[in-house]
Amino acid sequence: MKLFVTGIGTEVGKTVCSAVLTKYFDADYWKPVQSGDLHYSDSMKIKEWVGENVVCHSETYRFQLAASPHQSAFEEGKVIDLNEFKIPKTKKNLIVEGAGGLMVPLNNNDFIIDLIEKLNIPVALVVRNYLGCINHSLLSIAVLNQRKIKLEYLILNGDFPFDTERIICENIQSETKVIKIPEIENLTSKNIESITKQLLIR
Repeated sequence: MKLFVTGIGTEVGKTVCSAVLTKYFDADYWKPVQSGDLHYSDSMKIKEWVGENVVCHSETYRFQLAASPHQSAFEEGKVIDLNEFKIPKTKKNLIVEGAGGLMVPLNNNDFIIDLIEKLNIPVALVVRNYLGCINHSLLSIAVLNQRKIKLEYLILNGDFPFDTERIICENIQSETKVIKIPEIENLTSKNIESITKQLLIR
């Protein structure tokens, strides 16, 4: 099983959700592009939250600037090439975490959604509640449907008003499963493990 974790925007909790999924599915983890925070990268967070034994495959690209990958690459005189991305070889499940949302640019022509299409793996879409999240969720779902990319899981990260959750869930295909991840106050390996044990998938 392979999953590409993307979000409806930035700061919606993709890395936390990736940690939960990595633990739940006893998976390896891969972050294809890391922009900024090289001193405390997403792979480092996964190690901290899931456990030292988790296998985090090396990023294809690592950049200093915390910005959109195309800009981070430009600052270092580089261009991200889709052909450079190769799914790591593993006999285990694999959780792949993107950068930002689906339409985050990797270069002048390609976006995160193009990377997903190239890797040809289904998506787990992370949604967090904020003003505008319904619009961002439905736009993300629509573009996945347009590209015929399978939305395997819709992840509701944190607490949602009933009507917000209802509208979003009414606009996914019947085969898409919904995962609810409660608000996590303290991000520790113990709390991640506790959430994993009571994970709700429907």
